[in-house]
Amino acid sequence: MRITKAGDYAIRCVLYLSSKGKGTLVSKKEIAEKCYIPPQFLSKIAQDLARARVIEIKQGPKGGFILIEEPKNITLLKVVEAIIGEIFLNDCVARPGNCEISTCCIIHDVWSDLRNQLRESMDRINFEELTKNPNSNPFIQ
Repeated sequence: MRITKAGDYAIRCVLYLSSKGKGTLVSKKEIAEKCYIPPQFLSKIAQDLARARVIEIKQGPKGGFILIEEPKNITLLKVVEAIIGEIFLNDCVARPGNCEISTCCIIHDVWSDLRNQLRESMDRINFEELTKNPNSNPFIQ
């Protein structure tokens, strides 16, 4: 598994919004500049995060993005999967019907177990924890 550029940008965006707190309106321009995200890319990411109910998008000249959940309730898993979809380490785990040997293959079970461990680990990391140390967060100024 590899985190895509979109996934990385989504993490940056939510990290920045988390540093501002739930309910704070932050302009798209500010997020794009502070987090080094191309504005067009940010718009696409914001749509996916809004569909996942992580942020709300406010349109207009005084618009921007609002974090709609407390950072402690937003996990790394939720943000990444909002962008790339559910994490699977191998196609046989995502679509076992496409593999003739997935029901009797020892490696299938290994991929499945590793996937579960990764998802559980990512689900334990929340954005409140990630914003606690501003010295190690380049997006908090």
